This record gives sequence, structure tokens and C-alpha cells, in this order.
Amino acid sequence: MSARTAAAPAAGEFGRRAARGAAVTFIGQLIRIAVQIGGLSILARLLGATDYGLFAMVMVVVGVSEVFRDFGLSNAAVQAPTLSTRQRDVLFWVNSGIGLALGVVIVGVAYGVGALYGRPELIPLTQFMGITFVFNGLATQHRASLNRDLRFWSLTVIDTVAAVAALVVAIVLSLAGLGYWALAWQMVSLAAVTLILSVATARWLPRLPRRGTDMTGFYRFGWNTVATQLVQYSANNMASLVIGLRLGARELGFYNRSLQLLMNPLNQLRAPATRVAIPLFSRLQHEYDRFDAYILRGQIVLGYTLVAGLGLVAGAAEPVVAIFLGEKWAEVTPVLRFLIVAGAFQTLAYVAYWVFVSRALTGALFRFTLITASMKIAFVLIGSQWGVVGVAAGYALEPVLSWPLAIWWLTRYTRIPVRPLVLGVIRLSSVALVGGLAAFAASTIVAPAGPVVQILAATVADLVVYALAALVVPAVRRDVVELVQIANAARHRGPRPSPSAGAMPTDQEDLR
Repeated sequence: MSARTAAAPAAGEFGRRAARGAAVTFIGQLIRIAVQIGGLSILARLLGATDYGLFAMVMVVVGVSEVFRDFGLSNAAVQAPTLSTRQRDVLFWVNSGIGLALGVVIVGVAYGVGALYGRPELIPLTQFMGITFVFNGLATQHRASLNRDLRFWSLTVIDTVAAVAALVVAIVLSLAGLGYWALAWQMVSLAAVTLILSVATARWLPRLPRRGTDMTGFYRFGWNTVATQLVQYSANNMASLVIGLRLGARELGFYNRSLQLLMNPLNQLRAPATRVAIPLFSRLQHEYDRFDAYILRGQIVLGYTLVAGLGLVAGAAEPVVAIFLGEKWAEVTPVLRFLIVAGAFQTLAYVAYWVFVSRALTGALFRFTLITASMKIAFVLIGSQWGVVGVAAGYALEPVLSWPLAIWWLTRYTRIPVRPLVLGVIRLSSVALVGGLAAFAASTIVAPAGPVVQILAATVADLVVYALAALVVPAVRRDVVELVQIANAARHRGPRPSPSAGAMPTDQEDLR
């Protein structure tokens, strides 16, 4: 890699840039969440549990290939201190080649998918989904370039427009009676629109790769990352595989809807947080005091936004399911509550993930993931003895136990503020738990008034708990003050960072 690195921004500007990036992505993701939840509600009424179950059967297998498509090279490009145009060109062709190869491979794998579930209709469905690998492979480095340049607004617009376009396609095809094929077209449309907008926005065209370009660090980083993601994917999707094989498409449909009702909006908020955190924290990886301060701020933001929201949804799970999915999906409620527990602790664990990636500790992350994946698979298999609810309970138990393990694991490799992080999680989870219980009590009391009133009552009860906690508990009050300061920093406008993806640099020029 070239020896020249970009100058680090001053402390004040860095903080404002981080806050602005987080605010932009958060607002954009709120729009996407509204679109997704609206689409989820509409499609849940147009399609049945079996449609979703069949599509989920395909996605369990297809998603494995998606892990390999990226090969960890997007994060490698974002995390690298310097990135030359030659290196970026090579990364583009590697990701594109992998995507094309996987698209071809999935054509043959489709026959195995049909045989695995005893469903021949899954063969053409799986083969059609292979198109997404080609599109996503072509888009990977253009998106990484936007992320590296801190162009969070552009990424937010791309993701939002693509999601809306894909949803329109799915709704139209569902109304036309295409069933699970509407879901497949939604995925392919999402990948196609994302590719077109990413290429147009990034404003660079790759050149042919040249020999002699030093890529060793990128491939090492990417291999460790993809190995970690593969293990994580296998563990996370073991539940769907077990339900599909043991309980059938209908039960898998119920599990999939509860998972999507929770994870779709949650991932839409967590992904941009990571998109902001990794490039910014990577620039601070050797400034330990500033790094620790930003890590603690990240935990506060996650705790008082996402985790707080999850506590509210857990308390009001019954009216949430009734409004967004409909009465025929009532069996989703207990599954959703267990998955919310998993989602809350997975969200808190994102802080540890940011440290692993931004400090290039991908080997340590892979070894840690092997342990947690083994735990999750074991818990899911044990829980499957009690049906789909037992599977969800087993899925939730692993992240609860893995969070403290992640902190301990990190201390073996790098410095982190252990005590503040642990106390912060105890504080955040405790307030969320009490808020969730208050929301449950309020929604139960007003149940005869209907689900809309239940959600309103639950929201008020949850807000009262957080207000009282801020008044009574000094540590919570300090967290709120910190959160307000972060929000104020997000509103402060400073000079925009110079983009690196405008005019094409020379071969020797580094990309910031």
C-alpha cells in the first residue's frame, strides 16, 4: 500500500462528522423502515404463511452464497488506511468475478435445494435468485467507495429508492397472483436498482487490473471476515433450516414473518450505524482515549434508541402483530418476544464488533464467532424439541450469554473500557426491561379498546419509565445529557469532507 495517508480531521470536526453521518443515516433508515413495515403489512395480507415458508427455504441456502459474494472486501476497502486506484480496480474485478461465479453455481445447487426439502418448485425459484449475486457483486466496491468517502447521504438515498422500487414490484406481482415469486422478484429488483444507483453516484469506472498490485492485506482481512460471516450465517439460519426440515413450510412461514417483522427494521438501523462507525473508528484505531470515548457514545446511542424501542415492542407485541401482520398471524407473538431479546443483545454486541473490525482483529473475531455459533446451534437444536417457540427461545439465549464473552475476548487482544461498557449494558438493559414491562401492563389494561389504543398506552408507559429513570438515576441522567450533546453535534454543519471518488486519480494516488 502507498505510504501516504489522509490527514485525520480535528477532534471537533471529527465528532461533528460522526454525528452528522449517524443522523443522516438514521433519518434515511427511518424512512426505509416505514416503507418496509408498510410493505410487510400489505404483503402479509396478500400472501400466506406457506408462500413465505417456501421463499425462506430458498433464502437459507442462497444466503450462504451471498456471504462469499462480498468476501469481506467491502469492509477491507473501508478499513484500510490507504487505498490506491489500482487496488480499488482489483477489488472491483474480484467481487464481480465472485458474484458471477456464484450466480452460475447456484443454478446447479438449485437441484439440491429442491431435493433437500422435497419441493421441486424450489428449483426454478433458487435459480432465479442467482441473478442477485451478479448484481450485488458488481455493486460491492462502488458502495464501499461511497462508504469510505463518508458519503452517507448518498448511500441512504440509494438504499431508500431501491427499497421502494422493489416493494412496488412485489405488491404488483402479489396482486397478480404470483405468490412466492413476488418475493423473489422483490429481491432481484432491489439488487438491480441498487447497482444502477451505486454506479451512477460513485462516479468512477474501474480499469482492468494490473499485475504487481499489492493486495495481500486486503485478502487476509477479507478471508478472516468471510470466514466469520459464514460461521455467523450458518448459526443464525440454523433455526430456519431446522424448522423447515422438521416442522414444515407453514411453521417456517410464521417464524420467518416474526423474524422479518423484527429484523428488517432493526437491521435497517444497525447497518448504517456500522456503516458510520467502522470508517470513523478505523481512523481512531491508534488514538485510544478518543477511541474509547466514541465507543461509549456508540453504546449510549444504541441503548437509548434501538434497545429502548425493542423493549417497547416486546411489551406491546400482541397489538403490533395484529396491526402490522393481521389476526391470522397471531401465532407470531410469542416467537417475536423471544427474538426481541436476541435482537436487543445482538445490538449491544455491535460495539464489540466495531472494535474487532476497526482494529483489524478479524482473526480474533473469527475464533470468537466459532464459539458463539456452536452455542447458538446447540441451543436451537435443543429448543426445537418444543416447536417453533422453543427454537426462538434457543436462538435468544445465545446472544444473552455471548455479550459478556465478547468483552472478555476483546481484552485478550486490545485495550477497551471494560468497566464502563459492562455497567452501561446493565443500565441500558435494566431500563429497557422495566419499560417493556410497563408497556405490557398498559397494553393489557386497555386491551378492550383495540390494538391502536394499546400501542399508544404502551408507548406512554414506556416513555414515563425512561423519564423517571432520568430523574432518579444519575447515570441515566448523564446518558441523556450525552445523547443530547450528540444530537446537537449532528445539527452543527461544518465543511464537507473532500470526496475521493470524483475525478479519477493517477495510479499512484491514494484514495482517502
